[in-house]
Amino acid sequence: VQLVESGGGLVQAGGSLRLSCAASGSTYRITAMGWYRQAPGKQRELVAAIISGGGSSNYADSVKGRFTISRDNAKNTMYLQMNSLKPEDTAVYYCNAKGYYPRDDYWGQGTQVTVSS
Repeated sequence: VQLVESGGGLVQAGGSLRLSCAASGSTYRITAMGWYRQAPGKQRELVAAIISGGGSSNYADSVKGRFTISRDNAKNTMYLQMNSLKPEDTAVYYCNAKGYYPRDDYWGQGTQVTVSS
């Protein structure tokens, strides 16, 4: 499975961005997908995740009510709509896909999101 993120960039506080993650290859292995982020000097953290069927999702408390995760199974693409962005949202955002087995753990290359105050 290969994952390619896009949509990062520089935005002012209060603005919006939409990240995309396109999956290719053995996508049938994927059971869940998620977005993680890592700010300088901090550990990588889960931002949001969604089950393969596109139903159940969960969010970090810090982004609840501002971010929305979604998935278009026909396009093998996952999205993260980010609204009301804050400077503390600045980080590299990574797409992740997981399957049934521990070895099925895939990562994208990351996309930078910078929110200026």
